[in-house]
Parts: sequence; C-alpha cells; structure tokens
Amino acid sequence: MRSANCSPITYPLLPPTHQHHMWDAWDMAAEICLSKLPHLIADPNAEFQPSPFFTEQLTAFEVWLDHGSEDKKPPEQLPIVLQVLLSQSHRFRALVLLGRFLDMGPWAVDLALSVGIFPYVLKLLQTSAMELRQILVFIWTKILSLDKSCQVDLVKDGGHAYFIRFLDSLDAYPEQRAMAAFVLAVIVDGHRRGQEACMSAGLIDVCLRHLQPENPHDAQTEPLLLQWLCLCLGKLWEDFPEAQLLGLQSNAPEIVTCLLSEPQPEVRASAVFALGNLLDIGSPSVNGGDDDSDDDEKARAEINVVRSLLQVTSDGSPLVRAEVSVALTRFALGHNKHLKSVAAEYWRPQTNSLLKSLPSLANINNPSNVYSPSNFLQGSSGLSSHIGPVLRVGSDTSATGRDGRISTSSPIATNSIMHGSPQSDDSSQHSDSGILLRDNASNGGLSYTRSRPIIDSGIYSLFISTMCSIAKDPYPRIANIGRRALSLVGVEQVVMRNTRFGSGGAGESSAPSSNIGMARSSSWFDMNSGISMAFRTPPVSPPQHDYLTGLRRVCSMEFRPHLLNSPDGLADPLLSSAAGPSTSELNILPQSTIYNWSCGHFSRPLLTGSDDNGEVSARREERERTALDCIAKCQRSSCKMTSQIASWDTKFELGTKSALLLPFSPIVVAADENEQIRVWNYDDALPVNTFENHKLSDRGLSKLLLINELDESLLLVGSSDGNVRIWRNYTQKGGQKLVTAFSSVQGHRAAGRSVVIDWQQQSGYLYASGDMSSILVWDLDKEQLLNTIPSSADSGISALLAVSLSVCISG
Repeated sequence: MRSANCSPITYPLLPPTHQHHMWDAWDMAAEICLSKLPHLIADPNAEFQPSPFFTEQLTAFEVWLDHGSEDKKPPEQLPIVLQVLLSQSHRFRALVLLGRFLDMGPWAVDLALSVGIFPYVLKLLQTSAMELRQILVFIWTKILSLDKSCQVDLVKDGGHAYFIRFLDSLDAYPEQRAMAAFVLAVIVDGHRRGQEACMSAGLIDVCLRHLQPENPHDAQTEPLLLQWLCLCLGKLWEDFPEAQLLGLQSNAPEIVTCLLSEPQPEVRASAVFALGNLLDIGSPSVNGGDDDSDDDEKARAEINVVRSLLQVTSDGSPLVRAEVSVALTRFALGHNKHLKSVAAEYWRPQTNSLLKSLPSLANINNPSNVYSPSNFLQGSSGLSSHIGPVLRVGSDTSATGRDGRISTSSPIATNSIMHGSPQSDDSSQHSDSGILLRDNASNGGLSYTRSRPIIDSGIYSLFISTMCSIAKDPYPRIANIGRRALSLVGVEQVVMRNTRFGSGGAGESSAPSSNIGMARSSSWFDMNSGISMAFRTPPVSPPQHDYLTGLRRVCSMEFRPHLLNSPDGLADPLLSSAAGPSTSELNILPQSTIYNWSCGHFSRPLLTGSDDNGEVSARREERERTALDCIAKCQRSSCKMTSQIASWDTKFELGTKSALLLPFSPIVVAADENEQIRVWNYDDALPVNTFENHKLSDRGLSKLLLINELDESLLLVGSSDGNVRIWRNYTQKGGQKLVTAFSSVQGHRAAGRSVVIDWQQQSGYLYASGDMSSILVWDLDKEQLLNTIPSSADSGISALLAVSLSVCISG
C-alpha cells in the first residue's frame, strides 16, 4: 500500500508492519509459487508440489524453541504458526510446537494470547481427532493457568464436555488427566454457569468414580490426579447447594474420606478442601428453617463430614491442618444456631478465668504478624522438599504410586518452604487458665429455648472443644481461625456475659468459687478436669490437639458489642436468630489456600526439568567441597579431649539447656529453658543470630536436632510440651524461616516430665515419647504419623535414642 502512496491508519494504533521480516519470507514463497506456474500450465498431468512455506516456518520456530528464552527476541514465526493450525496436514506439528512455547512460562502464554491464539484453539475443541486430545488439553492447561476469564467462552461453546470426556478416558496418562481436572476446576471456579453445566454433564460421578479405583495399586491413582480430582470437586461444590446435595447423595463423603490417610500432604489437604465445600454455610435446616426431612438428612450428612474432619485435626502437615480449620469454620457458620445454643448451655457463669486463657479476638489483624498469605503458601509442604536431598537420593525424576513417595511432577517437589519469622501476634499470648463448663442444661441467669431439636449435640460439643484446641494453637494463623470459629458461635460473647455477672460487673477475672467441685485445669487441653462429660472426646475418637501451624493473613474482623440486655439473656443477639449467616459473617469466613497454591504447579514448565540456576549449583558444589575437605581432615586426625577449642558466655539467664555443633562449620546452636535460641561462631565467639522459638506462655525446651546435616541443614526444636518446630536459614541474622510445626505426642500432655524426641536421618523418622506408655513414630517426609509402638515402661519414658533404621532405644 505504501508503494501506491497509501498510508494505512488503524484505531487503536497498531505497530508498523511494513518492515517486518516475514514480508521477505512471503515474497520468496510467492516467487516459488509463481515459478511453478509455467510448468503446470504446459503439462496438465504434472504433479503439484505444495509450497514449503509453512514447513519452513515451523522449522524456523522449532529452532527458536531450542535456543530462545524470555530474555531473547520473541519468535517472528508465532503468527504464522497460528495460521498453520488451519491446515490439517501441519496442524499436529504446529500444536506440539505451540505447546512447547507456552510451556516456557506465563510470558509466552501472554504473547500467544496477544497474537490471537484463543479462537483457534477454541475451535479445535470441536474436532474429534484422537491424536490432538492430549496436546489440546496441555495447551488449554497453560492458557487457563494464566487467564481464568476464558472459562466463560469455554462454557458458552460447550468446551467443558471435551475435558470431561478426556478425564473419563483411561487411555490417557494420569498426569494428562490431572490437567483436564485442572481445566475443569478453573471452569467452575466462581462461575455458576460453569458449575451448572459441569454438574449436568456428570462431572461429579466421573470424579468420584476415578477416586475409587478397583485395584488399589492402579497406576491411575497417581497423587497429582487424586489431588486435582478433589480440587475439581471442591470447586464444583463451592457455594452451590444443588451440587452439594448431589454430592452427598452420591456417597461423596465416604469416597473422599478414604483419601485422608494418603501419604502425600497435598492429596490429604485437597480431600479436606473437597469435604469442606460439601458444607453449606447457609442451609435452612441448620439455621432455623422449616422442619423438612430432606434438610434434616442433609444436616446429618454434613455432621458426618465434620466427624471425618475432626479425626484429622492432628495431621502432621500444616497444609492439611489449615484446610481442616477452614472447613470447620464453614461448619461453624452454617450450624451457628445450634452451636451457639450448645455453647450457651455449658458455659459456667463462674468462668472468669477463661478470659485469661482465651486469646483476644481483637488482635487477629495485628499488623505485626509476619505470616502473610504468600508465606504460608510457600511453606505448606516445604519440609518434604528440604528433606528430599537426603531421603530421596537417586529418585529425583521418578514418579511414584499412591503408597510411595511423591513424584517430582507434583507441587510437593518444588521449592515450597514457608517464609516468615518466629514472631507471632500478641493474640498468641495466653495463660493456662482452664475452661469450666456446666454439666447440666441450666446456665444460671442465661436461658435459651431451641426452636427445634438439635440433631446431635455430642458432635457440636466435640466441635467446640476441638476449636478451643485450635484457638490455642502455637502457630498464630490457625489459632486466629479457631478464634474466628469460636466468635461465630458466640463463645467469647457468652463468656464475657457470664464473667461480668459472676464478678459483679468487675472486668477482672477471679478464681472459681469453691462450690464448683473441680480443680482448675492447667490448660485448655486438660479436658478431663476442665470440660464436662458432654465435651470430652469419646474414647473411640482420636484426641484433639494444639499443634496446628501456619495460615495466610486473614482479613480484619469486627465484633459486635456485648449486649447485656439481649432478650434471651445471652450476650449475642444472633444466638436466638433464625436467619442465615449475615454479610459480615460471610466476609470474615477464612478462605482456603490449597487451590490457588496448587494452580501454581501448572504455570511452571512441565515438559522440561527445572534445572537449578548457576547460583544454586555453585552453592551446592561449595558445600560438597567443604564437606569432603572436613571428612578427609577428620580421617587424618586423632581424637583428643585435652585442648579447649572455644569458650564464651551465652548470656542465658536460666543457663544453657541444649546445644549442638554443625559438622562442617564453626557454628554452635544453643537454647535455654525459655526457648531462646542463639547461634554462635565459636572461632571468634560472636553471635550469628538470635530468635525465639515461639511467643506462647507455655515454655520449656526438650532438645535441639539437626535435619539434613550433610546438606542444607534444618534446625529441629523440640519443646517440653511435645510441640516440634523446624527452622531453616537459622544461621542468617534475622533470616530464620519456619518450615513446619506440629505436636509430636498426639495430645498426650507432659505431666511433670518433658517430652523426649530423637531423629533418624536415613529413614526420615522422628521418635517421640514422654509420660506415656508408647513411642510415636513420625515420617517427616510424608508429614504423617507412621506408627505407635507400645512401651513396657510403667512410669513413662525419659530418654530416646534412634540408633539405626530399625532400632530405637528408650528408657
């Protein structure tokens, strides 16, 4: 056009293209075609030879893929590759190359979308070509990992059915079917039309069918597939009562509950996410609606779901326990009326001391809390990836089955360590005052008349006692969730109301009166002395504990004033309300993190191995050289105890309780009874780092241990109460990061005797015991309790030593 003195103008303005290099390629292709015309005209029987233009452009694009990167010039052939998708003879190769390009990262997906890839790949979903299915699923996985808004057009064109059929096909690899489950999860994520379309297409039945394979060792149960089947179901059920009801009728709770014992934390957390989204936060039957039999059945089914969730509140993975806490908070919102009535019946007016033990709800949004959402997402299953170099030697690229270790194709194999500091909210400060609850239905000056019978008051009582345990969790984020749930059921308001009556209006707490007949509990978790029989965990149920760890920063929370003149005598006017959850209650409902965190897996390269960058490789090589030099030096040296290496004052007020030496550097780690940890360089007696293990009031150190001492070591700190916290970067000033934390003794409290622990590096097992008749064995790679070994000791165990893979000495 410019040669004809025409200047094209576009709105909006497009970049100039008249000097693009593709014009040269087009001119050459046109010349080749024109040069063939005389021969074809002269000989009508001459065989036509297709133009090599598209083949050459695909080859040029392939060369760029072999050597290109985000930092280099974008491929000029990308628009031509999209045009080639219209050619049936070149379509498959073009799709494969396009998939390789999209796998290079979000920048590549964004570039492809900007040149118009979307209508081409959307149209291809209407084809029935079997050879294109896998690559199309891969391409859509990459697109939706960046741009969720495509879900609308996918549903409009019926594209969801394509992925449901692929998910239901057994001839595809499990990893590819996991991609289809991811695509479907994005389609239904917050999109009601997508949820309705997928429910009508039978997605629930498809997912449930593949969650229960006939052969337990079937390769189709690859952890990544199990994880995304659960996440897909959870997103389909999320805030969609019709789908929730269909899931309950399809026996979904029983099927998904079986996954709560899987060895991979991601699978267990995803199963909890799915179960939690089966709970309707606005069900009429649990908020005072009509006495409808169907609603009663749904409420009973939801209670059975909660029974299953209460059994995994002691999981060793913070990712799993966080999802359990979120799910239980949903239950607190959906069943708040009955939970409030149970709480009101059992609180004693004399429980002034409770205010000391109940952490203040007003400090939930304390800006000093450093455990942010991204920090928790990165730390959800970080322990496995850090133990990995020692525990999974030689298996970096191998995929494993359902009962084995997680494959590196799963997000657990990524660098996913929790960032943060040991600091916690002021709300984590609390005393050990007990909770004293009323044994009968009377509540002194308080009275409450139920509008309908409670389906199962026992499960509500157990729920409240469990949330009290979570509210005193050593990790602030999940403790905040527990306090939210207690606030939703009016626990703090009822306690404040009873306290003010009992103290004659004084805001100070006082000791319980002598007519209570029960000694004060030493803590919330001494249930036998502090909670009535209705609140005690039945013997057949697993004990509930106080050892959850990290969760993202929660939104700010506003609380209603304590209305002492409410008509039913209760502090919270919502206690007698038959309405569903209010807008403010919905706003403070904590959100799950497992879905968004899991989506990050598909935004990373999937076709090529994630090679370490040069800096990481250099650090690893340096550590290996240092270790080899130290080992060689030790082999040439003789042991002598006559020469003092170093001496300095640790400045601990209570003295040093435990200390350990790093094997290949002049570093010593010491701690006192208050769990103050100090790291020293003993060559010059200078402090390297100082931090607190936690800020809870219950303090006492049991032991310091090193994990992965031959690689990037982690510091394991065992507290006297059985809580275990694992830190990385502990030798960097102010750079310590919490990897995980859990209770190693499964609810057994140390009564005058500290919990004892020991670590076995080769197996990755942590042994724990104390004033109990058993030894608990934890697999820290799976973040799961592996075994409970009965002990013949009558008075408990005061020492543990893990000698080898199969030998543990106790005394």
